[in-house]
Amino acid sequence: MSTIKTILNTITGTVEQPPRICKKCSAEIPYADYLANHCICPECGAYFRMRAVERLDATVDKGTFQEIDKKLKSKNPIKFPDYAEKLEKAEKASGLSEGVVCGTAKVGGMDCALFIMDSAFMMGSMGTVVGEKITRLFEKAAQLRLPVIGFITSGGARMQEGIYSLMQMAKVSGAVKRHSEAGLLYIAVLTDPTTGGITASFAMQGDIIIAEPKALIGFAGQRVIEQTTGEKLPAGFQRAEFQLEHGFVDLIEERPRMTYTLAKLLALHQTH
Repeated sequence: MSTIKTILNTITGTVEQPPRICKKCSAEIPYADYLANHCICPECGAYFRMRAVERLDATVDKGTFQEIDKKLKSKNPIKFPDYAEKLEKAEKASGLSEGVVCGTAKVGGMDCALFIMDSAFMMGSMGTVVGEKITRLFEKAAQLRLPVIGFITSGGARMQEGIYSLMQMAKVSGAVKRHSEAGLLYIAVLTDPTTGGITASFAMQGDIIIAEPKALIGFAGQRVIEQTTGEKLPAGFQRAEFQLEHGFVDLIEERPRMTYTLAKLLALHQTH
């Protein structure tokens, strides 16, 4: 049984999935075809936002993923109204306990630690648990002398946790720095969208930064920047191609080649 079927069976008790509808061309895609095509529309080439389990199935060697800190769940530290209900709704919608999945695996036969953010859980926003899980992953990777791959998507810091959410930017950044000081590799893969405090912290701290085609990458929204600066921004501003042209990312890679590229980079940077 494939990684995604194993995880989906554990989460939902079923592996049946409805067809996916392309928002760009309205094509109806059987789920098996959708997966086989790396969650890309076969009709128009539009990229869907991949779920964490779909990313795992497309990326890691079968049977090698070992999840860590699966049971960590958010509380309501500032007593934000209806936050508990929002968390419960997000858990049911995503099948996950939080907005990131962390663990160890092999990619192309190479050992690594990896975290995968999932926009289906409150837009992958970073609260205390997301920050804690990613921090622990970097700390474990440093202990085991493993490189880290991060698949990043987020709407930014989670406002329902206030200052506790913002503090995760510094905490994760500290863990990334300690991992780097140990001489270990961190590859950040930016997917659509990567925004807000995530972009202002660990998303842009990778030794190698890869982006998916046309991914939205930025801090504040385009309209907010235009209103603040009083200037009209260029077409394609904050898209991956613009970021590559201006030196903010190192490479844009198509999904069908992503695993090959990651495995090659891991092999080139072996430390043992």
